[in-house]
Amino acid sequence: MSRILAINGSYRSNGITDQSVNALTEAAEAAGAVTETVLLRRYPVEFCLNCRRCTQEPGDAPGECVLNDGMQELIDRMELADGYIFASPTNFGTVTAVFKRFMERLIVYAYWPWDMRSPSLRKAKLRKKKAVLVSSCAAPGIIGRLFHETHRQLRMTAQVTGARTVGTLFTGLTGREQAPVLPERACTRIVSLAERLI
Repeated sequence: MSRILAINGSYRSNGITDQSVNALTEAAEAAGAVTETVLLRRYPVEFCLNCRRCTQEPGDAPGECVLNDGMQELIDRMELADGYIFASPTNFGTVTAVFKRFMERLIVYAYWPWDMRSPSLRKAKLRKKKAVLVSSCAAPGIIGRLFHETHRQLRMTAQVTGARTVGTLFTGLTGREQAPVLPERACTRIVSLAERLI
């Protein structure tokens, strides 16, 4: 049975990102998966100290952070998952601040001793897990995809954690209503994305 972990970086309760993640997890459960959703807006993840202590030991296992918050527990849950849903709306052209804070803490997936010029990703070559990326923005879809960084940041998150992206869900023009509703075309696509994920 596939275990899917959704990491949701939205600030808005029941906005397009929440609706998309909920629909994806429901579709995955209907196909036989077990799902869990982490709302980063409610999750205790502190800012990275950039001390790089977690990057000094070699191996495929994530390094251990010096901070005593919820991130180690989240990394443990990520390690147990078979696939991910990484989700964030677009704020100022990129992922939300809470998602970026989570991303920065993923440095535990890098091996970077002080004598190396740049890090090597512990799981980048393994790519055993799958990921679906969920993003949205107020701009029309094509503009959001071409000119914003959100999708690229979500793809980088998948790569760092050793997952290959098997599909994306992008919803544009989300800023025209105070309480937008996920479009029907997105709901149709979600079923196929869930099947690819599990």
